[in-house]
Amino acid sequence: MMKKKKTVKGKVVLMKKNVLDFNDFGASVLDRAHELFGKHVSIQFVSATHPETKSSAGKKLRGKLGKPAILEDWISTITPDLTAGESTYEVTFDWDEEIGLPGAFLVQNLHHSEFYLMTLTLENVPDHGQVHFVCNSWVYPAENYTKDRIFFANKAYLPSQTPELLRPYREEEMVVLRGNGTGMLEEWDRVYDYALYNDLGEPDDEDKVRPVIGGSSEYPYPRRGRTGRPPTESDPETESRLSLINFLNIYVPRDERFGHLRMSDFLAQGLEAILKFLLPEFEALFDDTINEFDTFEDFLKLYTGGIKLPQGPLLEHIPLQFFKELVRSDGEGLLKYSLPQVIRADLSAWSTDEEFAREMLAGVNPVSIQLLKMFPPVSNLDAKLYGNQNSSIRSHHIQMHLDGLEVNEALKANRLFILDHHDSLMPYVKRINMTSSKIYATRTLLFLQNDGTLKPIAIELSLPHPDGDKFGAVSKVCTPAKEGVEAAIWQLAKAYVAVNDSGVHQLISHWLNTHAVIEPFIIATNRQLSVLHPINKLLHPHFRDTMNINATARNILINSEGILERSFFPGKYSIEMSSKIYKDWKFPNHALPVDLVLRGMAVKDSSSPHGLRLTIEDYPYAVDGLEIWSAIKTWVEDYCKFYYKNDDMVKNDTELQSWWKELREEGHGDLKDEPWWPKMNSIQDVIENCTIIIWISSALHAAVNYGQYAYAGYPPNRPTLSRRLMPEPNTPEYDELKEDPKTSFLKTITPQLESLLSVSLIEILSRHTSDELYLGQRECPEWTMDVEPLMAFEKFGNKLKEIEKSIEKMNNDERLKNRNGPAKVSYTLLYPSSEEGITGKGIPNSVAI
Repeated sequence: MMKKKKTVKGKVVLMKKNVLDFNDFGASVLDRAHELFGKHVSIQFVSATHPETKSSAGKKLRGKLGKPAILEDWISTITPDLTAGESTYEVTFDWDEEIGLPGAFLVQNLHHSEFYLMTLTLENVPDHGQVHFVCNSWVYPAENYTKDRIFFANKAYLPSQTPELLRPYREEEMVVLRGNGTGMLEEWDRVYDYALYNDLGEPDDEDKVRPVIGGSSEYPYPRRGRTGRPPTESDPETESRLSLINFLNIYVPRDERFGHLRMSDFLAQGLEAILKFLLPEFEALFDDTINEFDTFEDFLKLYTGGIKLPQGPLLEHIPLQFFKELVRSDGEGLLKYSLPQVIRADLSAWSTDEEFAREMLAGVNPVSIQLLKMFPPVSNLDAKLYGNQNSSIRSHHIQMHLDGLEVNEALKANRLFILDHHDSLMPYVKRINMTSSKIYATRTLLFLQNDGTLKPIAIELSLPHPDGDKFGAVSKVCTPAKEGVEAAIWQLAKAYVAVNDSGVHQLISHWLNTHAVIEPFIIATNRQLSVLHPINKLLHPHFRDTMNINATARNILINSEGILERSFFPGKYSIEMSSKIYKDWKFPNHALPVDLVLRGMAVKDSSSPHGLRLTIEDYPYAVDGLEIWSAIKTWVEDYCKFYYKNDDMVKNDTELQSWWKELREEGHGDLKDEPWWPKMNSIQDVIENCTIIIWISSALHAAVNYGQYAYAGYPPNRPTLSRRLMPEPNTPEYDELKEDPKTSFLKTITPQLESLLSVSLIEILSRHTSDELYLGQRECPEWTMDVEPLMAFEKFGNKLKEIEKSIEKMNNDERLKNRNGPAKVSYTLLYPSSEEGITGKGIPNSVAI
C-alpha cells in the first residue's frame, strides 16, 4: 500500500506592482503572460532542524531544502487596479518529513515585475503548528539577483544562538546587503553603503559650487547612503546629480523607499511641485509686482484665498492633490493655505513678549534655551581669530526687569536664561551679509517670573567689526519697550532673534540632529545586524522612510539653490554651517536627561520623578519628554534583558560589536576618535544606546518637526529671512520705523516669494499621512514569535496611553501657563498618537518626513 503524500497549506499575502504603481498597468498583463508560459513565483523552505544529506568537506552544514511550490491562481486572483489592496495566494507544499521545522524560505520570482511580499503563514506544520514569516520586502524578478531572496522565520536569535543550519544563510544575506563598494546601484539592489555629502553642488555652475561635506577635519559630517552615481566631468570629487525630472529615481535600497500607500506621491511629488511648477509661477508673478506683504492683512490672504495666481498651465501640471487643494475650486485660481494655530485664537498674540518667550519652552525649537550660568554671557569663540566676542549686556540693561532682584541674586536663584545664537552664527555673519540676507548674531536674556513664565529682558544684536574679525564684535543691546520708536526697535530685535532661531532650528535641531545623524545608524544596522538579530528587530521600525526622505532632501531641499537655501537666511552656507556645528555633536548628549542637565534646564535629584528636578517646572517639552523618554527606556530594558542575560553575552555578540564599531568608524567616521563614544560592553550600554537612537528617531524629531506649520505657517511669527539691518537714527529708514513701524517690520522680514516657498514646504513637513505608524505601533502584530517581548511592547503601548491622558490633563490646568500661552496653542507635540493631516501632535516611529 502506497504511503499517502503529506501536504502543508500556506497563505502568502502580497501587493502587486500594478496596485502600488498606478501608472504601470502593463505590469499586470505581462505578469499574467509569464504565468501562462510557466514562469511562476515559487517558494522553497530551508530546514532549521535537518541538514542537507551531502555537505562538502570544510563547508558549514546547511539546512535541507524542500521542494519548490508555486503560488496558485495568480491569474484568477484579481486585485482592483486603482486601490492599494492586498492579494492572498494559496500555496501547497509536498511536505518532506526531513524538513522538520522550516527556519527560512527562498523565493524566486520569474515574472516580469516586482511585488511587495508581506507575509507567509503555514497553518499546520507537523509537530510545530503555525509558523509565521513577516517579510515586508520588495521581490524583483530573479534575473536581477545573484542569489534567491531569503526570508527567515519570525524569531530573533543572537548570532551564537542561531540554529547551526541557518547560520550560513544568515551570513550570506549580510554579504549581499553590504555590497562590494563599487558601481552604480540600481533600484533592485539591496546594498547599504556609505558616501560623503558630495552631491549637493554643481561644479559646472559657478553659483552652485559647494564644498564636499564629510570626510575632512574642515567639514566633518555624518555619512549618507551611497548611490554609486558617476562623478561630474569637471570635478571627480563631486557626484553627478539627477535632473529635477528624474530626482525620484535616486537610489535608496528598495525597502527603504516610501510606504506603499501614498507617502511617495504626497511628499516627493509635492516638493517637486513647489520647485518645478509653483516657484516659476511665483517668480513670474512677483516680477510684475513689488515682492512685499504691504500690510499684515496681506498675510491673512494666504489663508482666506487672496493671492491671485497667474492662469495657465500651473493647475494642469501639479500632480499632487495636496497642491490642488491650495487653489480654490471656484475658478478664481486663488492660493489658499490652512489657518496656522498660532493665529487662530488671537491675531496679535504671537507678537507679545510672553508668547515670544513661551515658544522657547513649548514651540517648534524648545531644545536651544539654556540656564544663564555667568553674567555677562561669555563667548567660546577663539579670541585669536575673532577677538573679544563676550556679551556687551550689562546690569543696567536688565536691572529694572528683574522684579526687584539684583542681577547676582537672579543668577544664583536660577532665574536668568539665555537663547544664545551668537557663537554658532558669528563666523558666518560677514559672508551672509554680503548676500541679500542681513542678519545679526543674537543673544536673548530671559527672566523666570513668579508665575512660571519667562519674559525677555534684553536682546543683543552683534556684527563682526568692520576692520576685521579679530577686532571682535560690534554689538547693540535692545530692551523691552511698550511705545514709541523704542517699541518698534524691540519688535524688530525679536524678529532678528526669530530669524536666527528659524535657521538654527531647521538646519541644526531638525535636519542635522535628527535626519542626518540617524542615517549612519540605519546603514550600519542593515550591514552588520542580521534581520534575525533582536536589536535589528527592536530598531527597524524607527528607521522607516528616513533614507528616502534624506535622499529627497539632497535633491531638492538642502542642495545648492534648493528650497532651504532659497528660503532660510544662511543661504549657500547652510550645510557648510551645519557641518561646523556637527564638530561638537556628541551622541550620548542626546539622551534627554543628559541634554537637560547640560543646558542647565534640570539638575539631578534622586527624590524627583525620573531623577531630575526641572529648573523651570512648567517646561512642556521637558515634562512630556521625560515621560516619553522613561517609557521608551523601560520598553528597551524589558526587551533587551529578555535576550541578554549577562554582560558577557553583549561582549561576545559578534554582530553587535561589529555594528557599534562600524557605526563609529565609518558612519560617524569624522568623529571616530572622540573620547565620548559610549562603550558596548554591558546590557546597560545596549539599553542606553538603543534608547537614545529611538528617542532621536521618534520623539525628538516629532518635537521639532510637527509643530512647524502651527507656528511658522504664519511668517511674521517665525520669519526665515531678514533683508536689512536695524535702521540707524537720522536715516529715512529710521524715520519710517518711527512713523510706520508695521511697514518697516514687513520690509525687514521674509518677502512674499520666500514666504510662500517656506510655508508650502512646512505645510508638507507638518502633515501626517494615512499610513503613519506611531510610537507603540508596529506594522504587524506578530512581529516576533517571542511572547515576553510582545507582552512588554503591549505594556509600552498602555504606558503611552496613560501619558496621553496626563498631557490632556496638564493642558487643561490653567496654572500651567506655558502649556497654552497667549496664542492658545496647547502643547501636544509629544502627544503620542494622532490622526491624519496637520494636527500638531503625534510621535511617528521614525524620521519619516
